[in-house]
Amino acid sequence: MTASHGRGLLHLAAALDQQEVYDAAPYEEAARLAERGGLDFVTLGDTFARPGPDALAVLSRVAPATRRIGLVPTVTTTHTEPFQVQAAVATLDWVSRGRAGWRIDVSTTEGEARLFGRRHAAAADALWQEAGEVADAAARLWDSWEDGAEIRDVPSGRFVDRDMLHPVDFEGADFSVKGPSTVPRPPQGHPVRVVDATEGSARQVAARHADVALVRVAGPAQAAAVRAELRSTAQEFGRDPDTLRVLGSLAVDLGGGEHAAEPGHGGGGPRQTAQGPLYRGGPVDLAELIAAWHQAGAVDGFHLTPIEPLRDLERLVNGTVALLQHRGLFRTFYPGSTLREHLGLARPANRYAVTGGTS
Repeated sequence: MTASHGRGLLHLAAALDQQEVYDAAPYEEAARLAERGGLDFVTLGDTFARPGPDALAVLSRVAPATRRIGLVPTVTTTHTEPFQVQAAVATLDWVSRGRAGWRIDVSTTEGEARLFGRRHAAAADALWQEAGEVADAAARLWDSWEDGAEIRDVPSGRFVDRDMLHPVDFEGADFSVKGPSTVPRPPQGHPVRVVDATEGSARQVAARHADVALVRVAGPAQAAAVRAELRSTAQEFGRDPDTLRVLGSLAVDLGGGEHAAEPGHGGGGPRQTAQGPLYRGGPVDLAELIAAWHQAGAVDGFHLTPIEPLRDLERLVNGTVALLQHRGLFRTFYPGSTLREHLGLARPANRYAVTGGTS
């Protein structure tokens, strides 16, 4: 199914973040609502800089309460062990049957560094270089089990085919990983990697390793420029740029109901704030904005963060999404069962199954 205007169908995602909510039920309710709207995925933020539930653990709880929607927790790379990070994300992919993603982020503050006591805070450029190495190591560890390596042959007592396991001898600037992983290759091969590419220090990592790049800008021209840069850089890294989805990232306040968007928010574009671009208006005008940016080729879709979580998500799904579906711009059903299938991305080949080598 393709959109009537010739571009690919929109991709839509929403954030589930809810302040000071520790119970699982509100996250499950929001994820099921987003799934009813056919959204590609939901995200849940995380940081060591504030108290709150662990995003990956919460979405692991949400997984059995949903059936189709992708689940993308933020997992930072600065003070966490790369081996454990990849195993945890792979496990989410298994328990969700191929719907896991990983929003890669870094920890920049001295307060976060003191929680661990291993080292001081570093500059963003250095942290993102390390994040890229963690993303690279994770992909190699996900490939360290070939598909079918787990045989579970009770009569012979063989659990794995050891010829299909591969060591990973990865040396980063600040860490090393031997492998193989303790978790068999995830259902998607590589769970979907998401990077906020708004800041320049993260953009190289997004172009090289991400499947989805988020861009927080207030205008379609800015979005188009960043998208073109990301695609060009991805190509320089040897990637097919069509394997990278670039989503505009907006906070949305739909408390205005069916009223027209406030000047400087919706009709004239979102307003830039200290927290990022904010759209304020009704769901109909938001649908107009989304359609216009997409048809202009500025973005492949949107990642939307509701200001009032359940209120705005309900208006997004029942208002904005319904209108986009009516216009043939957004799908009305999930074409597959995995997050990669929602995004139109192929399952990566296993590098070791092809070469039989080690890294």
